[in-house]
This record gives sequence, structure tokens and C-alpha cells, in this order.
Amino acid sequence: MASASGGGKIRQVTRSNFSDALRRIRTHIENSDYVAVSVRPTGALTSSWPRALPIDTPEVAYLKSKISAESFGLLQFAVCPFTIRGRKVHAFPYNFHLFPRDELNSGMPSYSFSCQTSFLTSMAREGFDFNVCIYDGLSYISRVQESRAKGRHTVPQIHPTAFTSNPSVADSLFMGRIKSRVEHWRKACKDRGKENDGSLIKSLRKLILGVELYGSRPCLTIDVCSDRQVQLALEVVNKIGDDLVPLVAPDKLGETKAVRVVLTSSDEDKDLLMSEIRTLEEEQNMKIRGFREVIDLISSSYKPIIAYNCLHDFTHIHSKFIAPLPPSLDEFMCSLKLAFANVLDVNHLSKEVGPLRKAKNLPATLSYLDRQFFAPIELEISHQADEENNEKKHGQNVLRITSLFAKLSNILKIDPDLQTAVGQQKKSIEDYANVFYPTCTSFQESEKEDAALLLEDVRRKISTSNLIFLWGFGKGVAAAELKRRLRGIHPVLSDDFELQMVDKTCAVLVFCTPGSAKTLLNDMRMENNSCDALREMMSEGLKGADYDAYKKVCRLSLWDADLADSLEAALATAEPRDDLSVTSDEDVSEIYWNSELMIDLNQL
Repeated sequence: MASASGGGKIRQVTRSNFSDALRRIRTHIENSDYVAVSVRPTGALTSSWPRALPIDTPEVAYLKSKISAESFGLLQFAVCPFTIRGRKVHAFPYNFHLFPRDELNSGMPSYSFSCQTSFLTSMAREGFDFNVCIYDGLSYISRVQESRAKGRHTVPQIHPTAFTSNPSVADSLFMGRIKSRVEHWRKACKDRGKENDGSLIKSLRKLILGVELYGSRPCLTIDVCSDRQVQLALEVVNKIGDDLVPLVAPDKLGETKAVRVVLTSSDEDKDLLMSEIRTLEEEQNMKIRGFREVIDLISSSYKPIIAYNCLHDFTHIHSKFIAPLPPSLDEFMCSLKLAFANVLDVNHLSKEVGPLRKAKNLPATLSYLDRQFFAPIELEISHQADEENNEKKHGQNVLRITSLFAKLSNILKIDPDLQTAVGQQKKSIEDYANVFYPTCTSFQESEKEDAALLLEDVRRKISTSNLIFLWGFGKGVAAAELKRRLRGIHPVLSDDFELQMVDKTCAVLVFCTPGSAKTLLNDMRMENNSCDALREMMSEGLKGADYDAYKKVCRLSLWDADLADSLEAALATAEPRDDLSVTSDEDVSEIYWNSELMIDLNQL
């Protein structure tokens, strides 16, 4: 029995024990109901406005997660196949240590990533061994990178033969020369009468015939200069005898320069050779794909994937193991669903329990459920970790995710098989899947219980067309002071607007009356508007922009400056679109606004 909070034995996996772990986890995934995952990156966008904010639409939240996934690497990836049987949860947690490297020694792929000292410090405090990670961490390659690297394998491979119809004169001459050479070589290798010849004569005969060895078997190399000649050589060899096995032998650059013909002594010897070749190819593929073997196992199992803050985790997973991240959220979701049919975010699922809408992290959510709901769960770690890793706590979040999902599925009556009991109404996992809830929380936060969980949720939907970003009012101004200075300088700036600071240089205004934001922006663009107070503040540097400008900042990845400077740069950058200072009626989204989510300037 193990606790979800820290006592569980999690199998720590590196290159030295990866083969054994892969065999075990394959069985565990096949027999599981769900697979929980959790990643540990080298950093995240956490400074002021580039981090996830309550004003972010799903599209903007994706753009922020995208740049974070493209900037930072992964050093740990925890996977936990598990089953739920009543109150008992059988879990099989693994924590894979990752470190990308060029296994092909060909300069592809080339990896680089940023690191944040706070993230590395946190890992070091948990006893993370960076030497083991660098020297024995698992490498990986994405599916797109692997497809680009096809043909760069240096292991000889068996290729299918396509028989040629109506060969040209040149083809016939080439095939005739190959046939004569191979038959002569085969006959000489089988001629047992010359076994008593001296070593010098044997050496001269091998030199003349071009005899080599593939392991302990005779081998002949046929030079080729095109893919067509490869097919012609394969066709000739396959017609000569069943005891010959032709192999395509690529060079270090993956280009086929030769066909190697191996002579086997019997049908059993031929089967053994084929098995050896397949084993070599599997080992080569495993070396190249590395940890992505686990990703492919999860993908092909079609088991529901459980995670926390999926938008953050799966942008990392997509960029590292599938393909480069697409430019839009819709394209990302479509691409991701091809790899993982059902992904469930327990952060989104917890919002079905009203008070948990303010939960800041996993420990706070679990603590509240334990206090307020009777949903007992027995989490059983059903395998033993390596003795030397028993005290390590790397990957514990995946156990918290497993435990939280088990409790929520009990409370919300989620049935993976949708077997509705008499008198009960149950929901399928698909009812909650593939909804990524953007969150501002981080695993780096403290584990203190949050009393605010018991407060009433005061969120409400707000159209982004009712938002305005203001800057140029001077740094260090508090939200209350800025709101006092703005009130009354324009007819729409009465008591029906709210204001929050986004960073030290920029504030966001939210209007209750539709059209107010557009009216204010239009008047700010006019040099001779009728509002003297507004003109005076604009002469002192006050500027404004709508939500489209904010989206453009994120789309152009202008993260390295104050938001005010980023907005200035975005407005100065020409795009095929029309004037960004006026909100488009065709591009309106909604956010969940909470007037209590004020930003503390002392933390910026």
C-alpha cells in the first residue's frame, strides 16, 4: 500500500534498465483502464504577463504554452498505468529520466533548450542526479524526425523485391553480369573439394571472387549506383537460389551503395539469419526512438490519458515526440487527437466540483476532497522499485494525478465502460475528454491548503470585445490609483468598468456595457476628441489597444519585454490584416473574468 503524496515506490528508469522497464510497462498498459502522465520540464514562462493569465482565451493560452514547449526541454516523464476496482486503485508508476542526444551521429536531430535555475534547484532538492540524467538518460526522437531520418540506418536490411517488366537493354546487361558473378561465387563457396588447399591459395581465391564474411557466413558485395540497380540486383539474386539472402547495405549517410548477398547453409540457418537481422533492426530502431517507444505504446493502446494542466504537458509531448507544434489551437487539437484519442485534464474535471474552481494545485485539490467528500481510495503500488531508488521521490505528481482522478470519478460517477446501474446516472469518460482547461497554476507552488477554496465562485463570461489594454500611465501605479485617475475622463469610464494590472506597465479594462471598449478606442484614435481629460492623459503618453493586439503580441512571440513595449512593437508590425485598433466582430472570444484575481505589483 502506498500514499499518493510521497511514500510510493516509483520505478526510476534510465538507459541501463530501459529494456526491462519497456517490457514490463507494455504489459501494464495493456492491462490498465487508464494511463496517467506527468512531465518535468527545465522551465516555463513564469514572469509577469507571459505566464498564463485569467484574461487569456484558449487560443492565447495555447500560444503561450507553445513557446514554452519550444523553449524548454524535458528531463523527466512519469507514466502510471492504473486500474480502478471499486475503492481500490492498482497503480504501476514509472519515472523515465530523459536527455536528448544525436543517436545517429549525423547531426540530426539537433537539440537545444533553455533552463531556469528555479526549476533545476527544485529538482536538486529532491535528490535529482543530473550526472545520471546526462550520461544515462533516455534519448528520443519525434515521429516527424524519424521519418526524415529514414534511410540513415547503417544496419543492413531486407527489402521487398519488385520484379521488372520489359527491362531495357542496359538492364538486361546489368542483370546478366550480376547473375554470372553470383552463380560463380555461389558454386565456388559450395565446392568442398578445394578445402584442402593451402591458406595462400584460399586467400587468393577469396580475393579473386570477392568473398567476404557476414558474421561466419560467406558474403558477396555488389556495387550499385541507383535505386533501380538495387531492385534489379535483388530480383536476380532471389531467382538464383533459396539459400541466398540479399541485404541492402546503406552507408553512413543512409545512401544505398551496395547489395550484400549472404549464403546460408540450410533452411534453419536462413531462418536464424533472418531472425538476427530483425533483431539488429529492432535494436537500432529502439536506440533511435528511445523513450518514444513508451509514447507509441500509450498511443497504440487507445487507453484514456489522464493528466493535470494538459495544455502545458501536451504541447511538450507533441513538440518532443510527435511533430513541431502547429500555429493554431484547432490544428494542435486535431493533430494531438490522431495520437491520443481521449485525453482528460483532471484540472478541468475538478471544476465540476464548484468550490474546486479556485484550487491552485494538486495538493490543495486533494486536501479539499479529503475534507469535504467521502470518497475513500486505496492506492496500491503493485510493483517494486529498484532498491537503490526506493528513497527517491521523482515522479510523485503522477501518483497524485492518479489518486485525484480516482476520487473525482467516484464523486462524479464516471464509468469507463458506461455501464449504467439501476437507479444511477453515470457519465462516460468521453463526456470530459479533450477539453484543455488553461490554468495559471504550477507544480512549483507551495502545498499549503487554500482557505479560499470555500469562497463562492464569482467568475463570469466576458467577451474579449469588451476588453482594452492601456499603457503609458507610468510604472508602479497601483490598480486602485489608476482606476481613480481614469474614472470620468470619458463617458464610458464611469462605474461600469473594472481594471486589473497585467504587469508594471500595462492594465486591462473590462466594460460591462457592450460597445464601450470600441467607443473609447475610436475616441483615443481621434486627435480632436471632445474629452479634454482624455486628451490630456494621452498627451502624457496614455495609449490603448484591443484584444487583437494582445493576440498579435503572443502570435509574434514578443515575450522579452514589458507588455507595453510588446504592444507597441506588435502595432508597428505590418500584417495582412486590417487596422488592429478596432475590434473585429468576426473574431470575438470569451474569457472567464474574476474581479478578485488582482495582480500584486510586489510580485512582478
